[in-house]
Amino acid sequence: MSGLYSPGAFRALRHRNFRLFFIGQGISLVGTWMQIIAQSWLVYRLSGSVALLGTIGFASRLPSLLSPFTGVLADRFDRYRLMLVTQALSMAQAVALAWLVLDGRIQVWHVFVLGTGLGLINAFDIPVRQSAVTAMIDDPQDLPNAIALNSTMFNGARLLGPALAGALVAWLGEGWCFGLNALSFVAVIISLSLMRLPKLEPDPQRRGSLHAFREGWAYVSGRLPLSRLLLLLSVTSLAGMSYQVLMPVFAKDVLHGGAQTQGQLISAVGLGSLVGALLMAHRKGLDGLGRQVAFGSVAFGLCLAAFSLSHSFWLSWGLLAVMGFFMMLQMTGNNTLLQSLAEERLRGRVMGFQALAFMGTMPFGNLLAGALAARFGPQATLVGGGLVCSAAGAVFWLGLPRFHAEADPVLERHAAQARPEGGPLRAAEATL
Repeated sequence: MSGLYSPGAFRALRHRNFRLFFIGQGISLVGTWMQIIAQSWLVYRLSGSVALLGTIGFASRLPSLLSPFTGVLADRFDRYRLMLVTQALSMAQAVALAWLVLDGRIQVWHVFVLGTGLGLINAFDIPVRQSAVTAMIDDPQDLPNAIALNSTMFNGARLLGPALAGALVAWLGEGWCFGLNALSFVAVIISLSLMRLPKLEPDPQRRGSLHAFREGWAYVSGRLPLSRLLLLLSVTSLAGMSYQVLMPVFAKDVLHGGAQTQGQLISAVGLGSLVGALLMAHRKGLDGLGRQVAFGSVAFGLCLAAFSLSHSFWLSWGLLAVMGFFMMLQMTGNNTLLQSLAEERLRGRVMGFQALAFMGTMPFGNLLAGALAARFGPQATLVGGGLVCSAAGAVFWLGLPRFHAEADPVLERHAAQARPEGGPLRAAEATL
């Protein structure tokens, strides 16, 4: 297998564990995106409330605030077993939602409770899953490619899942989307059961969980490259990601469509993101990645602002596709740099703070977007959010010289430790 995958964009698939993970997660994520689209449409259909969309989005993302604490678990316990537990619980949540809808008993409060429950599961799952990827890769040089392929998988699912959900909701209703999502977890559970991950080496100086959390906080806050990457990610999530929770409003009230229109719009983001992820998968080394993160943030915000002003379906679709492309350049670049800069013994905690920066700020962005959209309209809300994202990217860009000065020596040291021969590091692997 190694000769087939090593030269190109899919070289990380030569590693058996990652290949199994890629297949299982790829199937499961299609179901996850089907559930996301069907759930937002269900809430809007039942309530007709823009503010309620934001409130439920807030509740479902709020447990992500626990991610830095659950990241401690990812550094202490068997990540493989933790993933099995979180995936089984996610399947149970989807089964419950499908049963309530298909039985005709569904109410908005059910969605609120089950969505919050899934958010709690994800607060444990995301740091574990993100930090486990490194253990699936035998050659550290393939880690950036594995992260890019992870994004490719996610965005391929975002391209396919919403389109399927839009058609299925229009044809059979939301319940079947939830049922298919539950079924999709079988694939990821099977793939995990076939994997053989190395056991995590215990820390001989292991102390209490609170001490471990404080150690993780001191680590990310005391290193400028990590803190700036996390801050940019936080602003982007808070101000920019609320477009997802407002998409039913744009589909129905701005573009005068239905659930299928919403699915097509989200799929446009997925298509652009997929192209961006494939471009990232072709990258070799980290050359220029800091500039790419900054530029991606600026361009993402401008595209979001332009989309919010469009009244044409095809113009909106095109702007979302371009927006998804630049969003992926920023997100994947950000993730790659965080993983490359993090020490292995602290990786779970770093990814916990990454989940906090992205997922933990999103509920407040959703809640704020719902309130602002109810008062000022959804279009003005997204224009403001897009401009904030662009401004944050510009500030990050201006700070790149200092970022380089502190990040480059760390990357060189980690790369030297990963090379058994201790040979010189290529410039394209060392500079940002």
